[in-house]
Amino acid sequence: MPCHTHDRRMEVYLYFNLPEDAYVMHYMGKPQETRHIIIRNEQAVISPSWSVHAGSGTQAYTFIWGMAGENQDFGDMDSVDNRDLL
Repeated sequence: MPCHTHDRRMEVYLYFNLPEDAYVMHYMGKPQETRHIIIRNEQAVISPSWSVHAGSGTQAYTFIWGMAGENQDFGDMDSVDNRDLL
């Protein structure tokens, strides 16, 4: 959090150091049509540019994060207000 999108970049997350009984809820989709993916230890997820990027864990976790795309201006994050998520 905060939930956001990038018009010209996608993001990839690899979550690790999660205990066996823990997981991360990774939120995806358009802000008005969100879906979630349950991510366990050492699993990765790709968030396309049109999708929100956000997650929350049941316990502490670590992640490796990467971005790819044609835009190198990292100030172009489009925030999504939590009240706008469905």
